[in-house]
Amino acid sequence: METQLFDLTDKVVVITGGSGALGGALADHFAAQNCKVVILNRDEEKMNQKVEELQAINPSCIGLVCDVLDVQTLEATNKEIIERFGKIDILINAAGGNVSGATQQPDQQVFDLDISAIDSALDLNLKGTLYPSLIFGRTMAEGGSGSIINVSSMAAYSAITRVMSYSMAKSGINSLTSWMACELAKKYGDKVRVNAIAPGFFIGEQNRKLLLNEDGSLTERSQKVIQKTPMGRFGKIEEVAGAVHFLCSEGAAFITGAIIPVDGGFSSFSGV
Repeated sequence: METQLFDLTDKVVVITGGSGALGGALADHFAAQNCKVVILNRDEEKMNQKVEELQAINPSCIGLVCDVLDVQTLEATNKEIIERFGKIDILINAAGGNVSGATQQPDQQVFDLDISAIDSALDLNLKGTLYPSLIFGRTMAEGGSGSIINVSSMAAYSAITRVMSYSMAKSGINSLTSWMACELAKKYGDKVRVNAIAPGFFIGEQNRKLLLNEDGSLTERSQKVIQKTPMGRFGKIEEVAGAVHFLCSEGAAFITGAIIPVDGGFSSFSGV
C-alpha cells in the first residue's frame, strides 16, 4: 500500500523547459520512475540531446518543440500528446528563469532597467506558467485527474536585490497556484490539484555569474546566501525531485494550493 501510494508508473508527465537544469533533472527523475516523460523546449537541438539521455533511461520518453508563450503551438502540442499517449497526468511548469537584461547591475539604478527585458522576464515566468496550465489543465480536467506543479522561488517571499522582474513574476506564480488550486477544487473536487515548489539557491547557468566569481570562488552575494541558509550550502538540483514527486503522488491526494520551500531552511531563518 505504501509503495503504491508513491508509485507513478506509466504516468504521462509533461515538463516545460525540460532541457534546462531544473526541468532536465526532473525529467531524469520521472523517467527513472517508469513515467512517460514529454519534455517541451523551444530549442530543438538541446531538446534532442536531452531526449537521447532520457531514452537511455526509459525509451518511452519523447520531446516536442514548443514555446510556452505561443498558445497555438501549445494547443497543437497538447493534441499531439493526447494522440500519442491518450492522457496527461502531470504538468510541471519548469520553463522560466531570469532574463539578463532585467538583472540590475551593481552601478545601475532601477529606473534605468530595460523595459523590454522586464516584459520578457514577466512573460517568460508568469505567462509561461499560466498558458500551459490553462491548456494542459483543461485536458486533465476533462480526463478526470491531474496534478500541476509550478515553480516559485525564494524571491517571491522577500526582496532579493537585482532581480525585480523575476521576483514579481514568481510572486504572481504563488498567487496563480493558490487561485487555480481553489478554482479547480471547487469545480472538480480532488481530481485536479495545483501545487508549487519554491526552490532556494542552486547554482545554474542563469545565475552562475551572480553567485560565482570567474575563479570559482563565492561572490559577496553568495556568501550572504550561505549565511542565511541554515544547512550552510547551495542546493543540488536533483534535490528538488523528491518534493515534486510527493506532490504528484497519491500521497499528496489531499494537498492543493501548497507552496513547498526546498531551500535548506533559507525561508525559515531570520539570520540571527
